[in-house]
Amino acid sequence: MVQPGMTGPAVDNNMTMSIVSIFLFWPLAIPAIINASKVNTLLAQGDVAGAQQASVESKKWSKLALIIGIVAYALCCVGYIALFAIGGALSTV
Repeated sequence: MVQPGMTGPAVDNNMTMSIVSIFLFWPLAIPAIINASKVNTLLAQGDVAGAQQASVESKKWSKLALIIGIVAYALCCVGYIALFAIGGALSTV
């Protein structure tokens, strides 16, 4: 355990990925942002293991939000393309 005020290992808080994921699927981005905001506080308190765990949780929630958001947007695009294709085919009948 690192004493408060001493420099320890750097732990990525994944805040950027968490904020980007809020635009794709916000319900899972919220726990990602909460965990990302804990990382620096835990490091300042000297809890490196807790900071690493919060970083891992933040990354997990961010990735899930990004994957679900990208898949949802892709399905919407495919649905709109199919809708316009069917609508165009029906209007020529």
